[in-house]
Amino acid sequence: MKHSRRLTSFLLGAMLSAAAAAAADKPDAPPMMQVHDLASPFVDVWDRNVGKTDEEFSRDFKATVGSRFPTFYGVARYEGKKSEAQRDAEIAAARAEFPKLRAAYEKKVARFTQDLPLHIASFRALFPDYEAKSPLWFVHSLGEMDGGKRRLDGKLEFIFGADLMVKIHGDNDEAFFFHHELFHDYQPMQCQRWPVWTSLWQEGMASYVARQLNPDATDDQMLMNLPANMAQETRRQLARALDDLHAKLDSTDQEAYNGLFLRKGDSTGLPARRGYYLGMLVAEEAAKTMSLQQLAKLDCEAVRPVVVAAVERLRGKQAR
Repeated sequence: MKHSRRLTSFLLGAMLSAAAAAAADKPDAPPMMQVHDLASPFVDVWDRNVGKTDEEFSRDFKATVGSRFPTFYGVARYEGKKSEAQRDAEIAAARAEFPKLRAAYEKKVARFTQDLPLHIASFRALFPDYEAKSPLWFVHSLGEMDGGKRRLDGKLEFIFGADLMVKIHGDNDEAFFFHHELFHDYQPMQCQRWPVWTSLWQEGMASYVARQLNPDATDDQMLMNLPANMAQETRRQLARALDDLHAKLDSTDQEAYNGLFLRKGDSTGLPARRGYYLGMLVAEEAAKTMSLQQLAKLDCEAVRPVVVAAVERLRGKQAR
């Protein structure tokens, strides 16, 4: 098993290195991203600490895995809001739950190895200028994230968490998820302020692009059933959801953001996290007037009128 995990980690680097070498043979071809696999070593840390204390496990994890990505695994980024003792408790919790996740986790790691180059290639079919130059970290996230960007020590890092991919996505096909996150890497918005409409556009465009590349994706695969029946319930209350959204587009209130984009939800009675589905509808509406390539290139200042117009057209259709 240990040999198999090392082979998986080696193959991930080898496949992407081969793709990069092939691109190098074509001067006009974009490069491939560098991948740092820290998901596989977590398994080795678990295996060699069987029968040892949590303190020994944590010490080993920090020395052999955490030290390779200190801006993510260290506590400095929490600015005093998380202690080393709390991080040790998270590491111990990850260790304790790993046996029930292990089979799915190792399968997820193996699929990542096989699928990432394919997903990058299919994404480039739609956006040929995608450079894929952001280094990618594939980690056991200690329960933090399935995928996305984190600003660490002033730098945006592209991170996928194998543990949350297992717990949230289950055994789903990950193509939609990968394409969604690749779009975020392709289109990092640069805004001075971050009201609701900015997140709506970011998440909506990423989901709409991913759906174009995966037209048969189910609500589960699109993470639109997170929480359960989110998309279905939003469709059922669409007129009210759009009215609520329209009123909050320029809001910077945390409660407005929570209801639209986080599972904690809000007090409206509307589905939590509905902004992902509504954002996809907004992007779909905007795509009737511009190509995906044009929409993806809009700067922050140009996005707001496009979002507002799309929301108002969608509301008008519901009022008929």
